[in-house]
Amino acid sequence: MITCTFENGSRATLRHVVLHAVVERSGMLLLVKRAPHLSEGGKWGLPGGFLDRDETLADGVLRELFEETGWTGRVVTLLRVNSRPDRPHEDRQNVAFDFVIEPLEKRGQPDAESSDVQWITMEHALSLDLAFDHSETVQSYFDLRRRPITTPTVI
Repeated sequence: MITCTFENGSRATLRHVVLHAVVERSGMLLLVKRAPHLSEGGKWGLPGGFLDRDETLADGVLRELFEETGWTGRVVTLLRVNSRPDRPHEDRQNVAFDFVIEPLEKRGQPDAESSDVQWITMEHALSLDLAFDHSETVQSYFDLRRRPITTPTVI
């Protein structure tokens, strides 16, 4: 949680904004193995992280994708907004914006937050014990591919 003081002097506790990239190529998802020093370390998950100040959601998710995987991409659509206050395995309360990203090219190397980066079949990804609630996001994407919807899911 973030504690803020507003212009009128009142204080509030706000949630962090996190971004996740669902990146598919030829039926495979780009997943990162979270470095051991991170929360849920050693688990596979979607590339993502916290939104920086003065950054748009689209810029932030593409930055996180590049930092954690070395891949560049293009935002296709917002998949869902996850505002559940009881998200599993969180040490803070977050609001997650999950984006579908088209991969463009590999231009760099993963940062220290990723101990491995791999393209994994969607079926296998769904069988993994993914970090946090990333399995729900992968399932939402899998459902979207079978039955396209016109608006993102907000939960």
